[in-house]
Amino acid sequence: MEAPDNKTSSNTKLNFPLPDLAAYRSSFQKKGVAYPVPVVPSAKNGLLKSLPAQPAGKTGWPWTEESSPVIYNNNTTWPKLTIVTPSYNQGRFLEQTIRSVLLQNYPNLEYLVIDGGSTDNSKDIIEKYSPWLSYSQSEKDKGQSHAINLGFSLASGDYMAWINSDDYYLKDVFGLVARGFIAGKVDFIYGYAYNFHVNTARFELLKVNPLLDYFIRIPALPQPSCFWAARIHQPINEALQCSLDYELWLRIIKGNTRRLIKQPLSVANVHEDAKTSSPYLDAAREKDHQLICSQDGHGPVYDWDKKMLLYRAYNRIINILDKISLK
Repeated sequence: MEAPDNKTSSNTKLNFPLPDLAAYRSSFQKKGVAYPVPVVPSAKNGLLKSLPAQPAGKTGWPWTEESSPVIYNNNTTWPKLTIVTPSYNQGRFLEQTIRSVLLQNYPNLEYLVIDGGSTDNSKDIIEKYSPWLSYSQSEKDKGQSHAINLGFSLASGDYMAWINSDDYYLKDVFGLVARGFIAGKVDFIYGYAYNFHVNTARFELLKVNPLLDYFIRIPALPQPSCFWAARIHQPINEALQCSLDYELWLRIIKGNTRRLIKQPLSVANVHEDAKTSSPYLDAAREKDHQLICSQDGHGPVYDWDKKMLLYRAYNRIINILDKISLK
C-alpha cells in the first residue's frame, strides 16, 4: 500500500499548510533508504529470547513477558501495521516503549523510530534494538510532529499509529486491534488507557465512551490507544506542539467508521518532563488552541457550555447503561 499523501478524507477545509509526505519519502529515498521498509523480523517462538536482555531488576511486561505468537492464527491474513515512535531525550522510558512494540510478536509489522538527535542514552538504546527495527535514525529534526511525519512518510501499512517514547502498549494489543479491523469495515479503533504517575507509582484508568461526531471538538481520546486505517491518514500539523493528536482527530475521525475497545490498550508515563504534565508548555498549549480555533483552522466552538452539559449527560447515560449490562 502506498504511503498516504495530503488528501483529505473529511469536509474540513483548512487554510494552514500541511507537509508533503511524498516529498519526505523522496528525501529518504535519495539517501538510499528503501521503500517500503522491511517488516520487523519474526520468530516462531517469539522474540523475547533474541532481544537484548532486560535491564537489571526489570520484570513482567514488556521485560520478561511477551505476547504468545500462538494468538496469531496461521490461517488469517494479518494486515500490515505501521507504528512510529518519535524520540527525544526520553532514554529512561524508550526501551520500555520499543519492547512493548516488538514483543507483541505481531507477524506483519513495520516499526520506525525517529529520534531528533537525543543527547541522553536514547541513541544507544536505538542502536541496541536496530536489528529488529524497520528503520531508525538519530539526527536533528523540527520537533515531535515533524518526526512523526517523517516516520509516516515511509509507512506502507494498512493500519497505523504512533507511540511516544515515554508511553508503551499493553500485552496482546496488536492482535486485539487487528482483529477489530479484520472483523468489519472500520476506519478508526480506540480504547481505554492508563496514566502511570511515575513519582507515586500509581495507575489511573482513563475510560472513554463511544465518540459521537457532535462531541468531536471535546478532547477525550487517549492518543496512545488510537489506531486508524492508512486510507484516512493525513499529515500531522507541524505548527502544533502539544495538540497535534487532537487536531489530527478533527480531520480524520468525523464521518468515518470507528470502534471502541472497552479495555486499556496503552500506558502513558506521567512525569515531570512529559508534555501533558509540564507547566512550562502552557503557552504552547494556548498557542495550539488559538491556531486550531482560528478561522484558518477548525473555527471556534460555538455553544461550548451547552455542548459540555450534553457531553456530561451523555457520559452519565452510557455509564449507567454499561452498569446495567453487567448485571
